[in-house]
Amino acid sequence: MQIGVVGLGRMGANMAERLRRGGHQVLGYDRDPHASEVPSLEELVGALQPPRAVWVMVPAGLPTEETITALAALLDRGDLVVDGGNSNFRDSMRRAGELAESGILFCDAGTSGGIWGLSEGYCLMVGGPEDAFRRLEPALEALAQDDGYAHVGPAGAGHFVKMVHNGIEYGLLQAYAEGFEILEGSRLFPDLDLRRIAELWRHGSVVRSWLLDLTERALSADPTLEAVRGYVEDSGEGRWTLQEAIEEGVPAPVTALSLFARLASRQDDSFAMKMIAALREQFGGHAVRKR
Repeated sequence: MQIGVVGLGRMGANMAERLRRGGHQVLGYDRDPHASEVPSLEELVGALQPPRAVWVMVPAGLPTEETITALAALLDRGDLVVDGGNSNFRDSMRRAGELAESGILFCDAGTSGGIWGLSEGYCLMVGGPEDAFRRLEPALEALAQDDGYAHVGPAGAGHFVKMVHNGIEYGLLQAYAEGFEILEGSRLFPDLDLRRIAELWRHGSVVRSWLLDLTERALSADPTLEAVRGYVEDSGEGRWTLQEAIEEGVPAPVTALSLFARLASRQDDSFAMKMIAALREQFGGHAVRKR
């Protein structure tokens, strides 16, 4: 099929390339003129044959909002917009309704696979009308691993499922991080080979996973992670997952604690930790480390 891709960063460019390898005709636009294949969105839309399909891969929030608003003014009834970024599912539900007023179809495609997707294939969680999904399916087949895509529900469902997926990811990452910190900090066994342990666990262990594969890879490149600063960003999806858990009354302590651990990583000298140390001194006479 013919498809336009808006956003040719690491993810978008790799997805465009995988689509081409799958035999699809792809035309890409990016705000960076050095990356873009056409000079403007107008040129992109004009070069596509109706009914058009445009896959958006730009950062969530304002960039996605501006891009889809601009496309809405250029596309015609029967055209299809796909948001493959990490948008909030409620925004996707709203955008689907707004586009539908002009007869434009919308799918939200939660996309997992990262920089490995080009070679390994992606996992795609798609929300939207059934007919739009079926029309998009040839592209999904080219992008995904075997059995790596599904129509999960109406508009917004794709990004909702991806949001929860990322919430689970937070917890998995935190569990690995805490386990390896316990190993690394052991006073009884100070010479443990963390890379070797990661490699061992990859074979037959109940904790083996792709994330463990990547753990071994990271430790192989830098056994003490000396070059890595312990500062962890969050994309927002862990926060959204936690908000939905609160709204639905679902206990999600692992997700909550893993999110707060990321926030704590950004505090080199946490006031909260200072307060705890000061209070322990006040009530128990415990020693306080001074500057």
